[in-house]
Amino acid sequence: MEQGFCIWLTGLSGSGKTTIAQELVKRLENSRFIEVMDGDEIRKGLSRDLGFSKEDRNEHNRRVIFCSKLLARSGVIVIVALISPYRETRAYAKEQIQNTIEVFVKAPLEVCIERDPKGLYKKALAGEIKNFTGIDDPYEEPLNPDVVVETDKQDVNESVNTILFKIHANGLLSDEAYESMTK
Repeated sequence: MEQGFCIWLTGLSGSGKTTIAQELVKRLENSRFIEVMDGDEIRKGLSRDLGFSKEDRNEHNRRVIFCSKLLARSGVIVIVALISPYRETRAYAKEQIQNTIEVFVKAPLEVCIERDPKGLYKKALAGEIKNFTGIDDPYEEPLNPDVVVETDKQDVNESVNTILFKIHANGLLSDEAYESMTK
């Protein structure tokens, strides 16, 4: 069985995590089983009982970490697209899930507000949403992520190629697989 691993995409809402996750799936789909753990989707099922307090966010992340750990140890490539605003929680993910690559999907707050694909910043700025990360709840930028992609400066292909390079450099993709994904 091939070794599973986790690509943990963290960043503000609207930074590009889901877009990058979708492109990673396209590139990696022929290599083996892949599962995407998207924060919005997980909240609809596994975490529908949770709100957005710090405690609830940590519990939501803990659930994603537990599921991701099980999948990765079974040989699955797990792509986590989760704001995961707290450093402590991301460190716990790396501790729990073998072969986790933390990717900081970086975009300035102003760019995320401008993109606002779900209209959430508009609601948060109007006071309709409380505890919104980046507005009235903190986002603790990673201090030492494995990869940084700046989505206001790089297109999705450049970002994904940067991530795939790191996965390959860590010995988690064969030379042939890597070459076929970056053509």
